[in-house]
Amino acid sequence: MKHKTRFLGEEKMLPLLLKLSSPAMVGMMVQAAYNLVDTLFVGWGVGVLAIGGLAIAFPLQMLIMAMAQAIGIGGASIISRSLGSGDHKQADHTLGNMIATVVALSLILATFGIIYLEPLLFLLGSSTDILPYAFDYMKIIFLGTVVFAFSITTNNVVRAEGNAKFAMVTMLISAGVNTVLDPIFIFILHMGVKGAAWATVISQGSTAAWLTWYFVSGKSSLRIKPRYLRPHMKILKETFAIGISAFTRQGSASLMLVVLNHRLGIYGGDMAIAAFGILRRMLLFLIMPIFGMVQGLMPIVGYNFGARKFCRVKEAMKMSILSSSILSMINFVAFFFFPAQLLSLFTKNPEVIRIGITASRIIALGLPVDGFQIMASGMYQAVGKALPSFILSMLRQILLLIPLVIMLPHLWGLTGIWIAFPIADIGAAIITVVMFTGEMKHLHRVCDE
Repeated sequence: MKHKTRFLGEEKMLPLLLKLSSPAMVGMMVQAAYNLVDTLFVGWGVGVLAIGGLAIAFPLQMLIMAMAQAIGIGGASIISRSLGSGDHKQADHTLGNMIATVVALSLILATFGIIYLEPLLFLLGSSTDILPYAFDYMKIIFLGTVVFAFSITTNNVVRAEGNAKFAMVTMLISAGVNTVLDPIFIFILHMGVKGAAWATVISQGSTAAWLTWYFVSGKSSLRIKPRYLRPHMKILKETFAIGISAFTRQGSASLMLVVLNHRLGIYGGDMAIAAFGILRRMLLFLIMPIFGMVQGLMPIVGYNFGARKFCRVKEAMKMSILSSSILSMINFVAFFFFPAQLLSLFTKNPEVIRIGITASRIIALGLPVDGFQIMASGMYQAVGKALPSFILSMLRQILLLIPLVIMLPHLWGLTGIWIAFPIADIGAAIITVVMFTGEMKHLHRVCDE
């Protein structure tokens, strides 16, 4: 089995990073594209208030993703390092514990969500006009929580083995099924937002089946056996210790959206919620190549750190930061110079477009530093340093952005909400530079030994 992952410690770095990152970048862009497709079809087929409903429901979807990513990234870090050190039994045990845990937590989360959905949506900032759309959409999404979370978690394991192309195909399947079903359910069957939700659930079910086949057919270097499903406390503690940073990042983003939707409702109303709902989906699409790059980076860093090849870790970080910074500048150009063209793809409502243009240009000012922040946090996750990764995950969303979103509207109204974004981005980048510089100096010392 070892030969399947040995290339992570042997191939030239630039081709290796491209080999692992490119499929992940394409796959994650396609994955984000079907979120855009949902918004496009809902905007055309149902209306602006339905887009607002998707925006209100999105924090709950992010909470599901946060749970799945915490288990997926935490477990994948253990698996990468175990494969690097040749401990395949540890890797198999970790996979089994990941699967058992994500299924159990998904069932609990879905049950709670369905029972308390209406008060949850009001808590998230829904108005009475938006509520019916958010309720219809999210109830169906909760029914698919298990397959949604399973797919996210196990696809991280596929990447941890260095099988980036298979992980990309997984996301292509999901996006393809969703894109085909959306117009059928919304326009032909006239199912409205329920159609968009069912398209999402069915597409995630197809990827869950695909990933199950991968592990049981021998395509993976890992093995699923019943005895590996039993909880192993050491593995679970390390999984959550590492994965808590990913959960914090996604969970804090979810909390940020809740606070943001409330403030938008106060200072801009339903049209401001809808405008940011569109911008949020566009931004996710534009930033997904960077997240794809960090997905390709992490198995390289984890494997070589476990194999004590520290020079390769340092080389991988330098290349990934340069590449991700270039992508961040491209995102800045799109959001700053072409917001009207982008927004008009989703709606013709002049108020939504007017609000969105202002928001897009202000938010864009902080985008150039996003790539560096994501790569630095990914490195800490990959090498199993839970505390620095946790701090970086909390930094932008919890410690900076949420307080700014609460305070600045008192000074500048709706514009103050948008100004909070670049201030939080730049502030987080400055602190990240201080932490990351020390880590790179340490890698330089051990590399030369």
